[in-house]
Amino acid sequence: MRDVSIHTEFITLSQLLKWAGLVGTGAEAKSLIEAGAIRVNGEVERRRGRKLREGDTVQYGEHVLRVRRQSDTG
Repeated sequence: MRDVSIHTEFITLSQLLKWAGLVGTGAEAKSLIEAGAIRVNGEVERRRGRKLREGDTVQYGEHVLRVRRQSDTG
């Protein structure tokens, strides 16, 4: 499992896939999501605008990502 840090309250599913480097473009993310290839918290997710927050997990094949919120302090 790989942690992905965000600086905001949430990140959309398609943004996370691009940010983590699992896809190169938004169109690629859209295709994978619509095909049912992405799971969020263990369930197939077909909404690319799904808001992911601290602790959510995303799975694509063997890749598992966990959303972590990085604090603004420090």
